[in-house]
Amino acid sequence: MMRITQGMLSNNMLRNLNQSYSKLIDYQNQVSTGKKITRPSDNPTVAVQAMGYRTNLTEIEQFKTNFSKAYSSIDNADTALDDATQALQRIRELTVQASNDTNNTENRQAIENEINELKEHLMDIANTKVGDHYIFNGGNTKTAPVAVVDGKTVNTGTEGEPITIELAKGLSMPVSIKGSEVFSNDFFQNIEELQEKLKAGVSGEELNTYLAKIDANSDAVSTARSELGAKYNRIEVMEARTDEQEITFKRLLSDTEDVEFEKALIDLQTQTSVHQAALAVGSKVIQPTLMDFLR
Repeated sequence: MMRITQGMLSNNMLRNLNQSYSKLIDYQNQVSTGKKITRPSDNPTVAVQAMGYRTNLTEIEQFKTNFSKAYSSIDNADTALDDATQALQRIRELTVQASNDTNNTENRQAIENEINELKEHLMDIANTKVGDHYIFNGGNTKTAPVAVVDGKTVNTGTEGEPITIELAKGLSMPVSIKGSEVFSNDFFQNIEELQEKLKAGVSGEELNTYLAKIDANSDAVSTARSELGAKYNRIEVMEARTDEQEITFKRLLSDTEDVEFEKALIDLQTQTSVHQAALAVGSKVIQPTLMDFLR
């Protein structure tokens, strides 16, 4: 039979006290931090899972920023196109007014002057900038999409690829429209031809033929606005799904690393009692010294 020495008893007691003290510290950390672990070595599996969820949440934060950029891009374009719609409606009203053959030369000149101002306004709309970027020229945001060449307002033909923004992992969505399909050469040619006819003093019947051309311009703007509306709706659906994912990952992260406070507090109190009992027992196990006998 192996002989049990006082040293063995003391060493065993100290080892158990250290283990008890280590558990006590762990429970204290859990109560004070609210986390199951304070460093990866405490539980590598939990640490890896938590890191994965945090990575997902970081990506979601970036996507939420991208959603704001996408909304801003669409809102700016739609606001500009709304101005274009109103300008075209006014041009149509002026065309109807000018088609009345009772108008004299001065009246027609006044109408042509206003239409010219509206055409200049439409050119400014086509060349709308947000900051230093043109919004109707695709990815070629540094070049104006519309310019005056040889006295004619034309599309410069410099439109780049559509602007895309990543709104989900591996999924990028175009948030711009093809400005060349709205503010085309025909768009401005229709208006400038109408101006020339007004200057030439043609009949009201001939002026009426330009109503269909102005309506075609309005249809191009309406089509672009419908496309923007569809993009906006799709972005809202994607944003709602991203919000749901954020809630899910936050819950998973909490379930993975957060402690149940009530349970952690009970564990701390239990371990405190165990540790104190171990200290009390240990003090009796240690062999009295010579000084104890001399007392």
